[in-house]
Amino acid sequence: MTRVAVTGGAGFLGSHIVSRLLGAGHEVSIIDDLSAGSVQNLRDVGVRQKVVVGDLKRYEFARRSLRRAEVVFHFAAEVGSVEYLHGSAGSELAAMQANVVIDANVFRACAENRVGTIIYASSVSVYPFGRQQGGDAKFREEDAEETVDPEGGYGWSKYVAEKQLSLMPARVGVARIFHAYGKNIYLKPDRSQVIASLIRKAVRYPREGFVVWGDGRQRRCFVYIDDALDAIFRLQEHVEKKRNLTVNIGSTDEVTVLDLAKRVVALSEKDIKMGFDPSKPTGALNRMPDLSRVRRELGWAPTTSFEKGLAKTFEWASSRIRG
Repeated sequence: MTRVAVTGGAGFLGSHIVSRLLGAGHEVSIIDDLSAGSVQNLRDVGVRQKVVVGDLKRYEFARRSLRRAEVVFHFAAEVGSVEYLHGSAGSELAAMQANVVIDANVFRACAENRVGTIIYASSVSVYPFGRQQGGDAKFREEDAEETVDPEGGYGWSKYVAEKQLSLMPARVGVARIFHAYGKNIYLKPDRSQVIASLIRKAVRYPREGFVVWGDGRQRRCFVYIDDALDAIFRLQEHVEKKRNLTVNIGSTDEVTVLDLAKRVVALSEKDIKMGFDPSKPTGALNRMPDLSRVRRELGWAPTTSFEKGLAKTFEWASSRIRG
């Protein structure tokens, strides 16, 4: 049995990490400020354990909450919709400042407490944003170093975090996650990303309009939560047995936002009139992970079809939204 701490443990990814760790018999500390995560997320994946509630922007809390950990899954971050993170210069700055402080405190606490292994949730946002606006948008892990141009304040915070981890006296696995989705995705309007946002609008329609931001041409690759978790735990096993590693975790099946919207409408079984709002922020035009390294090093590839994963996510989200 290993003593494991999961920051952001009541959030989307974190709650699933906690559930799997407990199922494997580990001693788990769940750390979250509950600003985006919730106890309900944990209950939905069968976890009844209490949460250590506090703000990781306070170093003393970070140090105390990680004092017994042998392994840390650091998944706490200020996350949200494209408008929440990138809607203005102020939101860009706030996202960067909050996440830089959270990461610095967690990593300092890990070093002080002599944590042996850190698994970090990074992001597609570390990759050159200029390239994400055109057709050449399939990213290898090396691309973040060859051209340093992260996506806004959030992307810069993730890039800085990875640099800090490269100096840490610990075994380190960095998971650059491309658009994970599934049970416990954030559904609140200010935090939800595109899948959750469209599902919420469809479930609430016609009380809420079904409006797609932009023209729907944006292309995305989505990875289902079960596949993402499989990769994350293979990453942990790799770094503990072999060496530090940074990998992309995602899918190579591209879906336009318009096609996604049509699929959500079909799942709703409603006669929905779709609208478009080009004034809203849409993020990158196109981004896809090159999965060569994760296949080679971890023997991993996603196995859940987008059709199946979306249907399961819609079923869960519909139930949650309706209360």
